[in-house]
Amino acid sequence: MDSMVTCIMAGLFVIAAFVSDIRSMTIPNRLNLAFLAAGAAYHLLAGGFAGGTQALAGFAAGLVPLLLLYLLKGIGAGDVKFFASLGTVVGMAAVLQIFMYAVLYGGLMGLIMLFVNRSFGRRILFGAASVIVAESRLRAWEASFADGGSLRFPFMIAVVPGALTAWYMMAL
Repeated sequence: MDSMVTCIMAGLFVIAAFVSDIRSMTIPNRLNLAFLAAGAAYHLLAGGFAGGTQALAGFAAGLVPLLLLYLLKGIGAGDVKFFASLGTVVGMAAVLQIFMYAVLYGGLMGLIMLFVNRSFGRRILFGAASVIVAESRLRAWEASFADGGSLRFPFMIAVVPGALTAWYMMAL
């Protein structure tokens, strides 16, 4: 991030999105839109055409990878809009670093949740037995997980440490 203004905007945005996601599992469109507009306006005013290009590149860098995850049903639409707006504020390199660290923290948290959840072990054993014994292995494997429900957590739980790690690494 190139200035104290972008640091403050990004920090406020991450905190507000975190609080909202924890409370309601949503990140409001008005919050995303407000920071998207603030980031674009700041970069246009501070850097002119080059600043606007930087904001647009950050928007695209935050949108495209998250849109792919959304299409794979890995995250919600609010997370996609959050990262696109965050990219507008912090720029392309910073949003990609934040995303990378958030995915790493999210994977770690997901593994911890799987091993803490007691029904996970039973579902794995039942799924493995079904695959070995069943005639249609694919349907049996899918059925073993269909009734168990999915484990979900707000992605912002991983974004906050991801953002802090990225900002720390950029400061070095």
